[in-house]
Amino acid sequence: MANLIRKEVTFESSIAAIGAAMSDISRVKILSALMDGRAWTATELSSVANISASTASSHLSKLLDCQLITVVAQGKHRYFRLAGKDIAELMESMMGISLNHGVHAKVSTPVHLRKARTCYDHLAGEVAVKIYDSLCQQQWITENGSMITLSGIQYFHEMGIDVPSKHSRKICCACLDWSERRFHLGGYVGAALFSLYESKGWLTRHLGYREVTITE
Repeated sequence: MANLIRKEVTFESSIAAIGAAMSDISRVKILSALMDGRAWTATELSSVANISASTASSHLSKLLDCQLITVVAQGKHRYFRLAGKDIAELMESMMGISLNHGVHAKVSTPVHLRKARTCYDHLAGEVAVKIYDSLCQQQWITENGSMITLSGIQYFHEMGIDVPSKHSRKICCACLDWSERRFHLGGYVGAALFSLYESKGWLTRHLGYREVTITE
């Protein structure tokens, strides 16, 4: 029983620590910038959060301690990025919650982000939601977005995406879109579709921003 209590306290303490790390506006700005899936320097992150380099360093240390971000050293530079896709999904969900609550709150999503943007390594926004709806209507994915159907596997194969039977991450999942309040496609297939669209020139990413321009 004592061991069980210790585990519960550790689990609860971890959640509290993550909540504390995300309670500061500057740290939220840093995490939001990293939602584009790229690695940023401390200088770049201090600029986007509108804080000094020393303050950014302190915030980054807190985020590292909570394992919300990771750091990669390359030459003389250190690059920071989100610790994983699960952190991006957590951020996306929290954005949706923040917009849904508050009777008097009036929050409008910038047009350039609402149409299409990155959600770490996959597409989000109006376009992404329409793609998800279409995949469901064609019965290529299940309605809850948790599985690829047999006809869906064939469809993605014809698109140039081979769906593995097993993978280190979810093959596909329904990711709640914070601006549309509906689902877009995440997981392995969501990321693969984004890469495919980008390679075909159907969309263009903007370095340092989550905005995505649809070209086709």
